[in-house]
Amino acid sequence: QVHLVESGGGSVQAGGSLRLSCTVRGYVYSNSYWGWFRQAPGKEREGVACIDSDAPTTYADSVKGRFTISKDNAKNTLYLQMNSLKPEDTAMYYCAAEDRVRGYVLNSRNYNYWGQGTQVTVSS
Repeated sequence: QVHLVESGGGSVQAGGSLRLSCTVRGYVYSNSYWGWFRQAPGKEREGVACIDSDAPTTYADSVKGRFTISKDNAKNTLYLQMNSLKPEDTAMYYCAAEDRVRGYVLNSRNYNYWGQGTQVTVSS
């Protein structure tokens, strides 16, 4: 069973930075996909960034050039470096994993393993 635990959320002013971490425990498929998603109150969960086992990355247009996803296989940890944060980035951020994703990699419906979330709040 896969268990994901996020950390690193917090409150920052616009223009600031945060780095989220997601530690994974349990069985991990070698060809896994790893993603960050976020959900603001009253909105649907949206994909932010994804990285697969070969390390190609995919980003939502809203975060391109500001966010960077990476992973440390030795530590079984996924990261999301968030720079130039904006108030509209305020949301609960979740990490997710799946052994294979068929379809759009930033579609939350394609992932079965989820963390509990970490809150990011950006003030203007």
